[in-house]
Amino acid sequence: MKIARNLSKADKKMLRSVFWRSWTLNASRTGATQYHALGFIYTLLPVINRYYKTPKDQSAAIVRHTTWFNATMHINNFIVGLVAAMEHQNSEDPNFDPNSITAVKASLMGPISGIGDPFFWGILRVIAAGIGISLASTGSVMGAILFLLLYNVPAFLVHYYALYTGYAIGASFIKRLYQSGGIKILTKVASLLGLLMMGSMTASTVKFKTILQVSVNGSKEVMKIQSYLDQLFIGLVPITITLLAFWLLRKKVNVNIIMFGIMILGIVLGLCGVC
Repeated sequence: MKIARNLSKADKKMLRSVFWRSWTLNASRTGATQYHALGFIYTLLPVINRYYKTPKDQSAAIVRHTTWFNATMHINNFIVGLVAAMEHQNSEDPNFDPNSITAVKASLMGPISGIGDPFFWGILRVIAAGIGISLASTGSVMGAILFLLLYNVPAFLVHYYALYTGYAIGASFIKRLYQSGGIKILTKVASLLGLLMMGSMTASTVKFKTILQVSVNGSKEVMKIQSYLDQLFIGLVPITITLLAFWLLRKKVNVNIIMFGIMILGIVLGLCGVC
């Protein structure tokens, strides 16, 4: 690969270590605010240890990545490579804005997953399974073997080359951005995209629908509370709960307490017939 040939021996050694570590990236799930964060940090440790020489700088880089990360496995290595290049630039340039690293990382999760999920889960896996099942139905053991090869060989190659591509593109891309002054615009846009993605996830995953009804003046007619809530503001209760959870997190309340509190509240409301 031309990109790999243009890298130094030290770069290749570092990226090989990152590559093998990256297979564990999606293995850690550590709560609502640090989803896959530990896996990302473990993957990026060879980069952090190489480019940052003092414990203070290394700690700052590690803390920087204790944030939510979730993108399609295999192709998410493009983000890892790009982040590695940005960390390299940050270690050498005192004027580099480290906030741009997390902003760009957050903004790429959605687009990368938008490409990776349909391809790996919706196309490649289905095609590989269809061919494998057709052979397996005849009693051939090659059905299972062919399925594993058809899916895993392309996935392995994409996983490998995505990392090197992200790192190689990142180095030249960041240099051009700083020379043109576009890094400030990119950071702002990336931050907005990251917030938009998190807002969309909140709207699509946080649900509340009450079945509570109140009779009107003793008549047979009932007033459905949910319909009135929707008239006031669709999703009023979910956004209120989300903002309350965010406020508690800002107050340094343990995330496990918040999670179990919401679970207990849901159980109590369910038993009371509210939702």
